[in-house]
Amino acid sequence: MTNVFDNFDRPGAGGDAAPVPLPGPGPAASGRHEQVVFCHDAPSGLRAIIAIYSTALGPSLGGTRFYPYQSEGAALADVLNLSRAMAYKNSMAGLDHGGGKAVIIGDPLRLKSEALLRAYGRFVQSLSGRYITACDVGTSSEDMDIVARECRHVTGRTLRGGGAGDSSLLTAFGVFQGMRATAEHVWGTDSLEGRVDKVRARHPGVEVAADRESLAASAIDVFSPCALGGAVNDANIPLLQARIICGGANNQLAHPGIEKVLADRGIVYAPDYVVNSGGVIQVADEIGGFSFERAQARAAQIFDITKRILVIADDEGVPPAVAADRLAERRISEIGRLRGIWLGS
Repeated sequence: MTNVFDNFDRPGAGGDAAPVPLPGPGPAASGRHEQVVFCHDAPSGLRAIIAIYSTALGPSLGGTRFYPYQSEGAALADVLNLSRAMAYKNSMAGLDHGGGKAVIIGDPLRLKSEALLRAYGRFVQSLSGRYITACDVGTSSEDMDIVARECRHVTGRTLRGGGAGDSSLLTAFGVFQGMRATAEHVWGTDSLEGRVDKVRARHPGVEVAADRESLAASAIDVFSPCALGGAVNDANIPLLQARIICGGANNQLAHPGIEKVLADRGIVYAPDYVVNSGGVIQVADEIGGFSFERAQARAAQIFDITKRILVIADDEGVPPAVAADRLAERRISEIGRLRGIWLGS
């Protein structure tokens, strides 16, 4: 099977423009977040925004993105969308966590320092556990160790720092499970083996295309966006030849309505926040004392969750993204209501 992983938008790889403001799942961001905090520490140069979308399922959990946004407005749009996506992701992963996210504005290669990270940690600590942070684009497990010197509400730490280390392994594992489930739904088999060799034999010397649009237009089976958001947009949808879109990036669809265009074209989109939840499953497991086997077993369930969403989408005549949103919202509503009853009694 031919799989193409879009990784062109990572900082330092020719994709340093600010992420496209994305609507993400569910209703519009405005007025729906529980709390948005603007953080500024002049001595270290820290400018950050922490967004808590929901704590209905428990303390909000989501990474810290360190990125050279073109403006504070662009940073705010990104953190609002990402925090909402985390609420849906954590819900679908069955975690007892709401959705939160943080962004630090600036070039991490130039601005990142111990003083800045510790200042950021103090802001996270001031939220008294309503937000638990971890690493994301532009931050690392080593950075979380520094943040943790000022803050108890940190996960995604290094092995030597008492954490589970890099979460990309389980993220990739989860995407693989989602890809297998989607392949089974489309082609009747969950195997991803064999077709790459056939393509190479048929086209010796073929090279990977040099940009996203060329990749999208290629004769591939699976298009897998694995960097920043907005990878599936109005410009490249008409070019897509893939039957499946399934990748590790957050907010892959550039705006609402794209999910229907894809469905109308017969392209099956595996909702990103479902298939890429392996990483947050790992960092959530770390909070209570990490077990790789336990976290991997939970990430393996992404296969069944993805299959369930695709079946519901077919049965209800809606795109998979809509089916996933409904399931995520239902759990947030039902469990949130129960927690409210118990906490209020």
